[in-house]
Amino acid sequence: MNTTPESAQPAGPRPWPARLPFFYGCIILPSAALAIFVSGAGQTFTVSLFVDPLIDEFGWSRTTISGLYTAGSLTAASSMLAIGWLLDRFGARVVLAGVGLMLGLAALWMSEVSNQLGVYAGFTALRMFGQGSLGLVPSSLVALWFVRKRGRATALAGLGMVASQAIFPPLIHTLNTQIGWRQTWVVLGIIVWAVLIPVAVLFIRRTPESVGLLPDGATASHPIADDAPRSQLVQGAGDWTLREALRTRTFWLVFVAAGSQSLVSTALIFHQVAVLDSRGLSAGVSAAVLSVMGPVSLAGAMAGGFMSDRFPNRLLLLAGQAILGIGMLLAMVMTETWQALIYGGVIGFSSGSVITVAAVIWPNYYGRKHLGSIRGAATMAMVAGAALGPLPFALTFDLTGSYTSVLVIFMVFPALSMVAALFAFPPKRRALPVSS
Repeated sequence: MNTTPESAQPAGPRPWPARLPFFYGCIILPSAALAIFVSGAGQTFTVSLFVDPLIDEFGWSRTTISGLYTAGSLTAASSMLAIGWLLDRFGARVVLAGVGLMLGLAALWMSEVSNQLGVYAGFTALRMFGQGSLGLVPSSLVALWFVRKRGRATALAGLGMVASQAIFPPLIHTLNTQIGWRQTWVVLGIIVWAVLIPVAVLFIRRTPESVGLLPDGATASHPIADDAPRSQLVQGAGDWTLREALRTRTFWLVFVAAGSQSLVSTALIFHQVAVLDSRGLSAGVSAAVLSVMGPVSLAGAMAGGFMSDRFPNRLLLLAGQAILGIGMLLAMVMTETWQALIYGGVIGFSSGSVITVAAVIWPNYYGRKHLGSIRGAATMAMVAGAALGPLPFALTFDLTGSYTSVLVIFMVFPALSMVAALFAFPPKRRALPVSS
């Protein structure tokens, strides 16, 4: 039975977000998008633009830098459970402000690195507070504020990533050329502080119930429960704790179903220039491919978000992984510019759709109350996958001068994800025995 949460009926004056003539989620949504936007400071498409400057300055091999990136990302992955717990304990407002402070400091740290240990520490912080925390917290915040419209809201918040992919790479390329890679990191740190910290402090609120509202702008006379069926989806029963979720087969199937996207696409983007060069395509074509990935990723996110409110999420994950496999096949055979552009579009569409559906499926299956902890565990896998992808690509290229063999081997990952997605049905609670 649907009941109005006690926190949605506070005594005394109503908080100002509840007195607005529109649903406060309309402010939460662009705020989350801005948080996702500044995650660009720690995303692979940004870090990859500093690989060649690091090689030029320190004389390290591409494999060495890929190894440092892998080690830093794996270290960052181990922190995601803690970030998720902090989100459940203190709320997105506090956590996002802290993450913004630390991500800005990480960028400043990178401007001063002088040895491999310093680069490893910098990569760790960038991945922990950039890709990891700002992948977890804003999307979880959207899931807390929206239930019936969760898919489309998540897709709209993903506009922040599209803007990040469109703005950060050319900005960094220009700054690296004009002021050098060290000062570029300083500029990135200032951007993070100027955007994320004010947004977190001024606009972010923990949940709709915390300010006297209900998800989706529902009213007390028409409340929406998390476990209410939406469209053709069958939801999990109520709110699950992390411990309860870990005991379900569904958790691990979704874990695998969404996992290979970050593993494969991160490796491809990290080595974007070298991958295309190995196919006889220039760095200019690589830039054009990146410019295609952004808007097509938006199309994938929108498609995944809107369809996840109407169709079984597991089947959408399966489709996204199938598209990723097609992109990997294109990476092995492309020789013309038009083929490379199609490759970029396929990888972008797959990334946008899988990331969006993966963000939606966890609250759809396991509820909102412990979402931070549950998604923290899932994000740990995502960051770890992103960590492990680039290194075998670099090793293979250094040994063979080609990426074909590693792409063939990596084809197994989207295949496994497709099988896992097929069987990732919504979890069901075990019935307790009835005592006589």
